[in-house]
Amino acid sequence: MSSWLTRHLQAFLGALGRLARMPLATILTITVIGVAFAIPVALALIVHNARIATGDFRNAIDFTVHFKLGTPLARVEQLAKQLRQRDGIDTVIVTPAEQALAEFRRNSGFGEALAALDDNPLPHHLLVRPTAANAVPTEVESLRRYLVAWPEVDIVQLDSDWVRRFNAILDVLRRGLWGGMLVLGLGVLAVVGNTIRLEIQHRRAEIEVTKLVGGSNALVRRPFLYTGVLYGFGGAVLAGALVWGGVTYLGTSVEALASQYGSKFELSGLSWRDFATLAGVGSILGWFGALISTGRQLRRIEPRA
Repeated sequence: MSSWLTRHLQAFLGALGRLARMPLATILTITVIGVAFAIPVALALIVHNARIATGDFRNAIDFTVHFKLGTPLARVEQLAKQLRQRDGIDTVIVTPAEQALAEFRRNSGFGEALAALDDNPLPHHLLVRPTAANAVPTEVESLRRYLVAWPEVDIVQLDSDWVRRFNAILDVLRRGLWGGMLVLGLGVLAVVGNTIRLEIQHRRAEIEVTKLVGGSNALVRRPFLYTGVLYGFGGAVLAGALVWGGVTYLGTSVEALASQYGSKFELSGLSWRDFATLAGVGSILGWFGALISTGRQLRRIEPRA
């Protein structure tokens, strides 16, 4: 057991030493791998933060209940109180007609024209949001029928079309993200494999001598596998550092923007578990790329008689 560990430790240290002796080539290779990893990781964080920033729009389904003109505000308040006691209701907000008119006058730019009106053309209305657990089609339809049945209600609007569109966009991004990860993963395999191929060609004479004195393919392959692992690990760590730097750089600006909308949203970056997963995936891809390359190249190298 100790001899097995010693051989692997020697192969690892040898691979590390060779990378240190050619710093420029090592840095360039790790940079290429790091950028390839950073792109899908950054896209995944964009999708993740979009979910957080919007409070997960999948559950943000709102009803706007417009009452008939002439409905007393006291009756609207009574119905709102009754609705708050119903199971599955998260928020009920009453907007009196006067408040709705004031907001419309302030935001529409038609203040002078509206001031000329004798009567308020806007009704009282409610904003109703079900709980996340009840934001499913069957419960939403049940709530809609319940609201429509009120004799004082004129129109019930379900603001869910934009929810479906937004989530459809995020679903497309997620699917594209998986495809991009696959393509860039293959790219990492190609980069590591080609780098190992060039190193094998450079050390061809050394490999022939090793095989001539009885060295097996496994013995020859071992340091190259560790080289692939180091390339993948280094690229993954660089990718994590690039993403962390981007989140840190943009964090203050995003928080300032969110505060303009009354939100306390903060960018979510990579956790330590994410870093560890990224490093593990990079190491595995590097090992696999080196394994493929050494398998093909070593079969072509035999000691000369």
